[in-house]
Amino acid sequence: MRFIHHNLGHRKQGEIVEVTLTCGANVRLMNSANFSSYNNGRRYQYIGGLAKHSPLRLKIPNSGHWHVAIDMQGLIGSTKASIRVLPGTLPEIEEAPLSSAPSLIQEDSSSGLVGTEKEHDIFIFHASEDKDDVIRPLFNALTREGLGVWCDEFTLCIEESLHQKIDKGLAKSRIGLAVLSPSFVGKGWANDELDEIVTRIVQGEQIFLPIWHNITKQKIVDFSPALADKVARSTATHTVGEIAKEIAELFRGT
Repeated sequence: MRFIHHNLGHRKQGEIVEVTLTCGANVRLMNSANFSSYNNGRRYQYIGGLAKHSPLRLKIPNSGHWHVAIDMQGLIGSTKASIRVLPGTLPEIEEAPLSSAPSLIQEDSSSGLVGTEKEHDIFIFHASEDKDDVIRPLFNALTREGLGVWCDEFTLCIEESLHQKIDKGLAKSRIGLAVLSPSFVGKGWANDELDEIVTRIVQGEQIFLPIWHNITKQKIVDFSPALADKVARSTATHTVGEIAKEIAELFRGT
């Protein structure tokens, strides 16, 4: 029997295995002993089953060496698959409707800069390390929704500060997205850079939509407590397509 095999290596209890498919298939999460039995036609046990929706998320029940096997047994056609492993504890984010943060969408007059018009619908600021994993898929999903998107990688440089880059992007866009990941929070931004942004947020102005990527709430709290309680979305609980669709609906409602 032909199947797609992903060797996950040693994984910790509670981690989440996310499987993205191009069409329905049988997805089986197995430890090494059961995968060996599966591969050799013997009886085996597994977690998962027929995946009718994508992505499918399965939790690692105990620490050890794990495998994912994907097959079309009893099904017609073929599928392609991609796998990623998410942190064990899914982030506890604020799931309020995006419309509950009315300052998210800015009109031309809201930037405070005379003669400044919005050139883009959306400005995405992010760490360059996340470009392949999440930024390009998010950019493509937003573009398919008919939105104009501008991406800017954050790099540490002496001639332009973090809040200056944010303000420049927001001045030209109607909404800002901040992809907060381990790479982003590990950039070593100076405290005064963050304080200026956080002060605006604490004062009641949510100037961008945080998107959490492969990060827990505790890490967000350690990075910036004010951000942890803001309306946000997470790639652990939403696909980039779902996030893009919700943002597009927010624009259509304005």
